Order: sequence, then structure tokens, then C-alpha cells
Amino acid sequence: MPVAEFITSLQANPYFGAGFGLVGVGAGIAGLRKAYQVALVLFRRHFIMTLEVPCRDKSYQWLLQWISLNAQNSQHISVETTFSQLETGKISTKFDFVPSVGTHFFKYRSTWIRVERTREQQTLDLHMGIPWETVTLTAIGKNKGLYYNILDEARKLAIKREEGKTIVYTAAGSEWRQFGHPRKRRPLSSVILDKGISERIFEDVKEFIGNPQWYTERGIPYRRGYLLYGPPGCGKSSFITALAGELEYSICVLNLSERGLSDDRLNHLMNIAPQQSLILLEDIDAAFISREESSKVNIAYEGLSHVTLSGLLNMLDGVASSEARIVCMTTNFIDRLDPALIRPGRVDVKEYIGFASAHQLRLMFERFYPYESKESADKFVSTALQTNKDISMAMVQGFFMFYKNDPKNVISNIEKIWTL
Repeated sequence: MPVAEFITSLQANPYFGAGFGLVGVGAGIAGLRKAYQVALVLFRRHFIMTLEVPCRDKSYQWLLQWISLNAQNSQHISVETTFSQLETGKISTKFDFVPSVGTHFFKYRSTWIRVERTREQQTLDLHMGIPWETVTLTAIGKNKGLYYNILDEARKLAIKREEGKTIVYTAAGSEWRQFGHPRKRRPLSSVILDKGISERIFEDVKEFIGNPQWYTERGIPYRRGYLLYGPPGCGKSSFITALAGELEYSICVLNLSERGLSDDRLNHLMNIAPQQSLILLEDIDAAFISREESSKVNIAYEGLSHVTLSGLLNMLDGVASSEARIVCMTTNFIDRLDPALIRPGRVDVKEYIGFASAHQLRLMFERFYPYESKESADKFVSTALQTNKDISMAMVQGFFMFYKNDPKNVISNIEKIWTL
């Protein structure tokens, strides 16, 4: 029977016209709709793969930068402005376009991927202080390796962008946050210490990094502590910065006198520190005093730090302390430190970084004035040492800055180094 005749017969049917037929058609449509929904759920469950990356995850920014290079036809973009210092000293401004909030599509290795970036205006990330965001990738198939390859490429791209630079992190709440922009790595040779000091520390760190199995086989915790002590301005912090650059490590600066820092948060920060990083505790004597001297100091001074000495000791080598990490401490007054803090196991290597020696003065002179004769360098060293006054390397460098192209006046005006 033709379709037209069938419809005509239905219209002539009194039961269909009374409404029973319409109810049946409605039920059929509802059934089809339900079947479509069930089929869609089954399809998504068995043939669709989704990856959600929240803004708290370390790979979030990596992924946004990677997507910006692979979804170049997107019409909805956001701008991220960054600054970098060129070799000439000028500041370069760079604009990076990343996918904005919304839906985007791009093709990766013959697979179309749907990208949805969402932002919850009513929900804040309490640690970062910004609206909560997520990026969701959706693709057809069950190959999880697809997402692994994307994240790995995003990680390598981020590493390449930071190649040759040192990243500095500071504690923000209970998380580590990058401080400023990545800095150009400082050569280890640019920090002039007395004979053998730089080489001893560097070789010790390299040996530690390269032998984790040795510690495991002997049941020794895999961690290392270094203490650099001596007068201010002699190169302690500068050396640690250069050491991080030589090792291609980042630096996590931890201020123990920070308001709100507690023992639990200190231990948490140590355990979640970025991989391949040096933990730097500067001026450790300003945060703690030895128990022998605690009765002699002002109580107000003693209460400046919210971290207890016991908490710091447990963080360094307690039951819950982290492993595979390197802690560097600096102090101007080692005698003010509690003996328990600097015992072996918490501080494994102690090095005195003192006032400028003849060796350091000569190398500094030759670096600033490479075309001067050896006799000029010897004369500068002998003149400086004849004053019988302590000279820090920071004083020498600041003094040379006033005579960048005039080595003769450097020697004749050496007394002015203490008036700067």
C-alpha cells in the first residue's frame, strides 16, 4: 500500500481521529528519543575519550601554550604578555595568544580533538586566587597514548622555552609559585670564591645527584644539606644561584620568618617542591637562635618566626621529611645557630665564604681589566692587602664599577673602597 493511501486510511479511522493514534505516535517519538539518549551515552562511554586538566595541575599552562600552536585557526583567543631581557640589555615584549573560554577544534595526528575551556566565576582557586578553570579534551577512540603524547609534547615545549634559564619559586600559601620570569643562567665561574671552594661543593653535589642507588643500598636517606657561612657580601647567595644554573636546577626560596608559616605547612612545602630544585633557606640565623642563647634575647625577637626549631629539624630529617632533595642554607653568624640544626645528616657540608683573598682579588681584577698586565694585577692585590682591612667581594665589584675603563685609578684610589 502506498504511503499516501496509508495516511488517508488513518485519517478516516475513527479511533485514530479520536486521539489514540496521536498518543501512539507521541509514545513512539518518546521511545526513539530515549533510545537516542541511551545510544549516545553508550557511545560516549565506549567510543569517546575525555581528558580534564584543572588549573591547579602543573601541566595546565603547558597545555594552553601547546594548544595555541595547534589551534591557530581559532577565533576565540586570550593574550598573555611576557617580558624578557635581550643580550643588549633591552627588554623585549612578547604577546602569546592562548585559547580563550569556549570551544575549539584542532586536528592532531589525523584525529580531531574538541577543546573546551571553562571558567567558574563563582568559584575561586584558594591557593592561586584566580577563578577556577579547566580545559577538557575530547576525542573519538580509546587510545590514551594520544593524550600522553600531547602532554609530553607540551612539557617539552615548555622546557624549550625555559632552556638556558633559572626559574625561582617562592611559597604562596601551601603551594610553590613562580617568582617573576625565568632568569638567564649565571655561569658558575662568574662567582669568584677562594681556591677550591667552588670545585669542592660542585663535585659533592654532582656525586650526590648521580648516585641515588648508593644511598638506597645502604639505607641512608637520599638528601643532602649545605651551609655557607661568613660575612655579608662575600658571595654565598650568588654562588647558590650560579650552582643552580650549572646543574640546570630551579631555586625554591623559603622565608622561615614569613607570616602564617607553620610547621605543618613547612613540611608540606618541602614535600611538594618542584623536581630538580635547590631549597634555599637564606639568613637562617635571623629565624632561629640557639637554645643556649634563648634566655639572653628579647622575647619579642624570639617570637618573630611562626616556625619552631623542632618543626624545622623534623622537616630536615624527621619521619615525614622528603627525600631526593638538596637544601642550601646561608648565615652570617654560624655561632648563633643551634648545634642540632647543623649536625651531620641535616647539614652535610659546611663551607666558610670569607673576605676577599689575594686569589680572589687577582681574578676579579683580571676579569674587569683583561688587557692589563700581570704586574698591574699584582700591584692592585698588594695595595689592597696592605690596608689590613677586610674587603668583601661585593665591595670590590662595586668599586670597580666606578672605574670600568680606568684600572690605573683603581689602584691609586683603593682607599675609597670603604667609603662607597
